[in-house]
Amino acid sequence: MIHLSAISRVFHMGDQDVSALTRINLEILPGDYVSIMGPSGSGKSTLLNIMGLLDRPDSGRYELDGKDVTDLSETEQARVRREKIGFVFQSFHLVPRLTAAENIELPLILEGVPPAERRSRIHEALVGFNLADRAGHRPAELSGGQRQRVAIARATILRPTALLADEPTGNLDHRIGAEVMALLEGLHHAGTTLIVVTHDRELGARAHRHIAMRDGEIVEDKT
Repeated sequence: MIHLSAISRVFHMGDQDVSALTRINLEILPGDYVSIMGPSGSGKSTLLNIMGLLDRPDSGRYELDGKDVTDLSETEQARVRREKIGFVFQSFHLVPRLTAAENIELPLILEGVPPAERRSRIHEALVGFNLADRAGHRPAELSGGQRQRVAIARATILRPTALLADEPTGNLDHRIGAEVMALLEGLHHAGTTLIVVTHDRELGARAHRHIAMRDGEIVEDKT
């Protein structure tokens, strides 16, 4: 599904160049459940952003479902993201002025889904993520766990083939974090490819495949 060949990324910090990724070679297969771990600054979030087409490599080649997506235009990248990739972030990234239902609806509007189908799919998501009684609440009126459930519902409302999660439990206590991971793993069991960036060893150990990074390089990749 995801094939990275010699991917490098350099950030320019003042008069210095900082190498975030150095010639990364990686293949993620359909249905994989992968954790990417490493200390702060190891490159794990940069790698996730490149896989999610939120950032571009300075060199190398990225193939997604057999298609070279390395040099797509921003418009083409946005289309591929909507069709194939969902994102879950530590900070939720919900729109504060919108209700839970309206936040979930956003990708459907951008995709041009007709109103009747939107209503049906939003209702299904609200029920499926135990948010039916919070549909009209704005993010500030929701708990951290509820906000993350809204974020996951929004990320998966277009039924992506891959879900990328960057520290998805970082702002949650242990119990709520475990509930969120159970939701993500339920999506994986239903066929979604799941890639989780985390510094939490216990959380990372839940994945079927473990990738360790250090100084912009993959130093371990084991199942």
